[in-house]
Amino acid sequence: MDFNIFLYIIFGLIPSLTWLFYYLRKDIHPESNLMILKIFGWGSLITIPVFFLQVGLSYLLTQAHLSPAITSIVYWFLIISLSEELFKYLVIKFKIINSPHLDEPLDVMLYMVIAALGFSAIENILYIFAPVGEFSFTEILNRTLMLSFVRFVGATFLHTLCSAVIGYVIALSLCKLKYRQFYVLGGLFLAVGLHGLYDFSIITLTGNFKLIIPITILITLAILTSLGFEHLKKIKSVCNLNSYGK
Repeated sequence: MDFNIFLYIIFGLIPSLTWLFYYLRKDIHPESNLMILKIFGWGSLITIPVFFLQVGLSYLLTQAHLSPAITSIVYWFLIISLSEELFKYLVIKFKIINSPHLDEPLDVMLYMVIAALGFSAIENILYIFAPVGEFSFTEILNRTLMLSFVRFVGATFLHTLCSAVIGYVIALSLCKLKYRQFYVLGGLFLAVGLHGLYDFSIITLTGNFKLIIPITILITLAILTSLGFEHLKKIKSVCNLNSYGK
């Protein structure tokens, strides 16, 4: 039993840690290891309020007696996607913005990704976890490996990309103070919309669209994220990094 739990934790963390090392290599000026751990930890901790919020809202949704189509849309886009993207954003808003650790626009995008990876790590562990006694060790190992890989190329990657989009627009808003709220709301809207569409497509749709839409979303976001990182590297010191919360 103890070994199985250890297995779930390790393979739940692997997708997030692998992406973490990948994204950290994009930072020319490495961040404090302590700060990286703190933001990763905060990203993990927000899974608790997000879980209870989603459970509560899901219950209210069932009491609304809406049509199955409307219920599915509300669930995936508002209850799941909005709550997760909003709470990841709040970690950065309250823990990084106006922090002395924020010294270049690229940091905002990077810390958003780190918070997302902390959140995804806990989510992965919960998804991989299987009740003791239901599977043999070989079945548990095969199932754990498969789910870990699927989460690595799917949900964990999606979390990083959606948060990277939000981080990018926050960084831009630091440079364009007049349109700050427009940028932030626009970034949240885009991230929530694509996150919701990804989940909705995988769970609700059938046929080719079940794969085509999620894959298209991941590829599109990956390209935008790569371009965003390169763009922010060019505007290292021209933004008002210490006025966001004022």
